[in-house]
Amino acid sequence: MSGYILEMNNISKEFTGVKALTDVNFKVARGEIHCLIGENGAGKSTLMKVLSGVYPFGTYSGDIVFDGKVQQFGKISDSVKTGIAIIYQELALFPDLSVYENIFAGNEVRRGAIVDWNQTIMQAKQMLQKVGLNVNPETLIKDLGVGKQQLVEIAKALSKDVKLLILDEPTAALNENDSENLLNLLRELKRQGITCIMISHKLKEVISIADKATVLRDGRTICTLDAAKGEISESVIIKNMVGREIEDIYPKRPNKSFGDKILEVKNWTAYDPQSGRNVVKDVNMHVRKGEIVGVAGLMGSGRTELALSIFGNPRSYKLQGELRVNGSPMTFTHTSDAIREGIAYVTEDRKGDGLFLIQDIKSNITAANLQGIASGGWINDNEEIKVANDYKQSLYVKAPSVEQIVGNLSGGNQQKVSLAKWMFVGPKLLILDEPTRGIDVGAKFEIYSIMNKLISEGLSIIMISSELGEVLGMSDRVYVMAEGKIKGELSAEEANQEKIMQFATQ
Repeated sequence: MSGYILEMNNISKEFTGVKALTDVNFKVARGEIHCLIGENGAGKSTLMKVLSGVYPFGTYSGDIVFDGKVQQFGKISDSVKTGIAIIYQELALFPDLSVYENIFAGNEVRRGAIVDWNQTIMQAKQMLQKVGLNVNPETLIKDLGVGKQQLVEIAKALSKDVKLLILDEPTAALNENDSENLLNLLRELKRQGITCIMISHKLKEVISIADKATVLRDGRTICTLDAAKGEISESVIIKNMVGREIEDIYPKRPNKSFGDKILEVKNWTAYDPQSGRNVVKDVNMHVRKGEIVGVAGLMGSGRTELALSIFGNPRSYKLQGELRVNGSPMTFTHTSDAIREGIAYVTEDRKGDGLFLIQDIKSNITAANLQGIASGGWINDNEEIKVANDYKQSLYVKAPSVEQIVGNLSGGNQQKVSLAKWMFVGPKLLILDEPTRGIDVGAKFEIYSIMNKLISEGLSIIMISSELGEVLGMSDRVYVMAEGKIKGELSAEEANQEKIMQFATQ
């Protein structure tokens, strides 16, 4: 039997005249962890959808050889039967069902025609033990955190006797502890003989876990790197991903100068009636003109809640404390009040809250400022196209035209559209919540360059980020949050990972 569990030979896939994959060759050895990397739009997810049967046989050219046999998957269930399981970034769980019901959904343990629920629960406990998740199998999915939900997805895959486990950006929404736990689980699964393919933009994770890494660029195979030969390093990966060397992913601003305080909050507290607790507690912070202020902390520390409480309070928290914009006291009763005072918020959930995925680029860019393209109470279509094209060009949005549906763009280009939407409002202060989550290193560099350009034009930025490298690389000053409180404030010169984590875990 071949040493390869999977061989994808000369795979090509086309969408309405656009080549998504061109003669891609991808081989995975048995029992290895193989990372698939590349910029957004490089073809990684498309290749995995071909493998899993989302794009059935006949819609692509080339051969799939799995476990020594040529496969012609007509649907997802065909690949599942052969031992292939794929876990997407957006988890496919039923939030109102229990853990055990999710693990065996569509694969119930039966005694004849009747579902044996006792046996189902017992086997669910075994699967949970395998993934190291100590929860009651009768717990509802919606009562679990994202990291635990991810483990339930893996338990679900293991329940189907998986031979090849594919994970698409598995740590994108996880904090550092949950991410490390997941990587350790993949190492344990490898010891058990399960082969893993992991798509990831987090190069440190790739370097720490990959036995081999295959790079795709523009729908083509660029190279396969071997950790045993010392080929997997950040500089080599970046060069192959983007086709050029990026010496410093965090571009420097040569002339830093800060003006007066543009935003200040004092003794700021936000009570959430739904959870019955203070999600922001007695926060004091400020932002100066021309400054990037990083807000670090673990998931659940209150960073997003702080941002939303400042940005017109869309979640209807009960607020206490003082908010000043350009020195003047403010009370915002709606997000439109914050926008009018020059504050904009780019959400961490661009797909759920930030963009209209079924609409085109131009409609998304102008959505928050229709007055800017209106004439006599009517939208000026020509002006909308002009505005959208200007932002498409200035932010390097890769798309055939501004008529392109946003849901069909890569994550990095969606993020640029989300930025353009709020830039068109003309803000003085831009709050960026996880601005580079789920996007590749090349697109990250472009986002950082855009941030520096905005700062040079007189804007100020609050950047909420779970990536410590990003916080340290881009911030002029850092606030660290934990349990809804500001636990520490650090200048760029004194900030480091150890100090940030020390404050974040207090």
